[in-house]
Amino acid sequence: MNAPSLIAASGDSLREAFGKALTAAAETRRQVVALDADIAGGTGLHHFRRKYPDRFFQFGIAEQNMMAVAGGMAATGLVPVVTTFAVFCLRAIEQARLSIAYAKRNVKIVASHPGLDVGPDGGSAQALEDMAAFRAIPGMTVISPADSHEMALATEAVLDFAGPVYMRTGRSPSQRLYGEGHVFAIGKGHVLRDGGDVTLIACGVEVARAREAADLLAREGIDARVVNMATIKPIDAELVARCARETGAIVTAEDHNIHGGLGGAVAEALAATHPCPVEFVGVRDVFGESGEPDELAEKYGLTAPHIAAAAQRALARKRRG
Repeated sequence: MNAPSLIAASGDSLREAFGKALTAAAETRRQVVALDADIAGGTGLHHFRRKYPDRFFQFGIAEQNMMAVAGGMAATGLVPVVTTFAVFCLRAIEQARLSIAYAKRNVKIVASHPGLDVGPDGGSAQALEDMAAFRAIPGMTVISPADSHEMALATEAVLDFAGPVYMRTGRSPSQRLYGEGHVFAIGKGHVLRDGGDVTLIACGVEVARAREAADLLAREGIDARVVNMATIKPIDAELVARCARETGAIVTAEDHNIHGGLGGAVAEALAATHPCPVEFVGVRDVFGESGEPDELAEKYGLTAPHIAAAAQRALARKRRG
């Protein structure tokens, strides 16, 4: 998959990377249209609105209507890209389920401001359940890219993919993890760093923290593998099983509730293939609060030292047999 001509800059937020990539990709994909719920400035969609005003549809604060209309648009052969904050996608879950997934419509739902990354907007705006909710919908693909470059590649991939997709972006500036040679494929994880003692499987903003955790573990003589699992559904069960066989212990890390998201998907895959000790890093079944994203990540146990500590626990369980 080649990167679009309008490439996100290093350090771009995932939402800005998405907006630039969508605008570039739409030049040769004339069937792509964009739907907004009065927050284009906050989702990156302002780039598309500026270049393609005739293909930009404003719904105001009516996310349920927007989801339902997207299903109808897709029935005519268009490829609607629905954008809003992740927490507002939860408001429209019924329409996403019936008008899009149940009807097998080719709609792409792109959600910005997920998880604790929302920061000062507080617990009411921090969607910690969205991946679990959309992962449970039959036929829905769920994606959470790790950096701005991968977001650009993933945007192209979902536009060319036949079927409904839910994709997370992000609010904060992202740490660049990949260069121009990176290849993104829906349904495939990527080994960002190899190692033989324990595997750290992460998605979204947690991938950079997992890589930092691997550096911390290396100082303790622990060789940690880091896997970017950008597709949460369908999970790359083959890679998960291989990591379990080769390292014997796994840690999952996500900016999401520990229930039903990446951790749940990995555990389900392991139960059917190669069970091993698993530790889950994520928000532990509570709502968030107002604060800066990095401060919240530390308070709720999502930072690199917490991932490294989880790896130590998984290793201890592995040694006990």
